[in-house]
Amino acid sequence: MIRETEVAIIGAGPYGLSIAAHLRGAGIPFSIFGRPMENWAEHMPAGMHLKSDGFASHLYDPKREYTLKQHCALHNIAYADLGTPVSVELFVNYGVAFQKKLVPSLQEVRVTKVRRTDRAFELELANGERLLAKRVVIATGLNDVEYMPEVLKALPATLRSHSAEIADVTVFRGKHIAVLGAGASATDVAGLAQQAGASVTIVSRKAPIFHDPPASKPRSLWKRIKAPNLGLGPNFRSSLCVALPDAFRQLPVDLRVGIVKRHLGPSGGWFIRDLVVGKVAQHRGSIQRAEVRGRQVGLTIQSADGKTTDLLVDHVVAGTGYRYEVAKAPFLDDKIKAAVTVEEGYPALTRNFESSVPGLYFVGLPAANTFGPVQRFALGARFAASRITSHLVRSGAALGVGGTIRSADETI
Repeated sequence: MIRETEVAIIGAGPYGLSIAAHLRGAGIPFSIFGRPMENWAEHMPAGMHLKSDGFASHLYDPKREYTLKQHCALHNIAYADLGTPVSVELFVNYGVAFQKKLVPSLQEVRVTKVRRTDRAFELELANGERLLAKRVVIATGLNDVEYMPEVLKALPATLRSHSAEIADVTVFRGKHIAVLGAGASATDVAGLAQQAGASVTIVSRKAPIFHDPPASKPRSLWKRIKAPNLGLGPNFRSSLCVALPDAFRQLPVDLRVGIVKRHLGPSGGWFIRDLVVGKVAQHRGSIQRAEVRGRQVGLTIQSADGKTTDLLVDHVVAGTGYRYEVAKAPFLDDKIKAAVTVEEGYPALTRNFESSVPGLYFVGLPAANTFGPVQRFALGARFAASRITSHLVRSGAALGVGGTIRSADETI
């Protein structure tokens, strides 16, 4: 017997859990699948900290019943809206507590296939079960979107990895590793690995840059007006991206894509700087060749002036970030992929986060080209959860009208 629900949410990170909490509050039947905070718990190096300030690192329920600040107060953990970095361990523990309190119906099983039927979406689960849902929300975060440069792909997996595969940097103790990239993914791994006893070389076209530390004194009113901080740092353009996602969506597609690529580019957190600067060797240039030499990797690095340098290391880590493509989503069947209108590989979305396939929604990173850079951060879950829930309430999902499927097992 196939179970049925109104909405299926795939993914249990900040976006999936926030949307589920909103749907629960609105009385909309749903099922949510995934391990809580999986990306953060299993694909981020232990010891790292979020670049987002404390006030921008909440998960979102409609009544704001359980913020990060409230979680820290409950467990006697140091917290500040500004100036106290949020560790990944704290963020994961907070997310799991949020899930237990506000999304108790989470099913910790992976969705392996989504296909479209005449009346609904059919989901296949890793445990062999099937589910029918009228609507599906893709909230898988950074799963399956790691970018691995072509030059490294031929190396065996024992000699190269993506930063998303490095949860424990102590595996590099006593080894010489090269970290490719200059953003937070690269600097976090490089700094934490050298602290754990590795010899580390960063290879990047430009020198890593780092966020400025928070000011020791409150900013003046003029500075707050000139460069307001709405969650993506004290920057007027960033604040516009947070405050006006609908206006961002109205921009020409080429302009939107360009802003997402350029604005808030690769940069490390201010708190990792001291573990990198003066302690991690750096090569300016790009890797032209990577080959196995015995049990090591030989890298040929070309600098901007055309000169080449050879570097011999025990392992290469690609701290090269993430790139989303609908065509590479592993669980969507080919017919759905072909039917989704894309912009530079990302889904083109309506103001309600709905794709060109009716009933199929994308949030988080896949929504960045539509609603702006804020969708690359946990902060964007607030807008996504509120907008999608309001849309579903207006469509009658909470009332079971318009041919909706009612859940047989969801308790609200």
